[in-house]
Amino acid sequence: MKRHTISIIIPVLNEEEHLGTLLDFLDTHRSSPAIEEIIVVDGGSSDRTVPLALKHGVEVLHSTKGRARQMNRGARKAKGTILYFLHADTRPPANFDLEILQAATEGFEAGCFRMRFDSNNLILSFFSWFTRFNHLICRGGDQSLFVSRRLFDATGGFNEKYIIYEDTEFIGRLYERCDFKVIPNYVTTSARKYHEIGTARLQYHFGVIHLKSLFGASPDQLYRYYKRKIRI
Repeated sequence: MKRHTISIIIPVLNEEEHLGTLLDFLDTHRSSPAIEEIIVVDGGSSDRTVPLALKHGVEVLHSTKGRARQMNRGARKAKGTILYFLHADTRPPANFDLEILQAATEGFEAGCFRMRFDSNNLILSFFSWFTRFNHLICRGGDQSLFVSRRLFDATGGFNEKYIIYEDTEFIGRLYERCDFKVIPNYVTTSARKYHEIGTARLQYHFGVIHLKSLFGASPDQLYRYYKRKIRI
């Protein structure tokens, strides 16, 4: 049986505040030699994101702006049999690599972790509780995502027409193609956007975007709504 290896792919845009902390965490908490590489894919940062990544000794790729484009760019260069997509402001649990490898050994080609926020806000705690359930409506990119190279290539990767909602759209296609694994451990993600916009307001707009997608809204329609109601 071929030995599994993991390529960690981190899309970034002006993430100097969080990237260094994440890379330090990954260096400290990797538990096996199976992590093939860490690839940071920059979408045109104007801050110290790129020098910070280079200082940590990880590979930096450059891409046009857009998470879907950036993650596909990283995937094309990645060498691992498992691709692990991780946001810069999300911290995986200790031994995350061992848990991903265990899921892969059990035959799961795609999956994620449960999620909690770095906040005690009751509304956020309520919604993060639902990430334990293995249903598409409970999924999102902040939970991180692992997918086998084989399955990523077979599905065509992320749909670059999506400026937002690219994670959920891709995960929806993965649910159709495989048994999706929700690992019973937690990533911790930043609640910064909720603090900036307002918890109830932002969660409401995210819910509207999800409903719009379910009723057939195009990627452009979703992005126009996002720009009008959320983007600051």
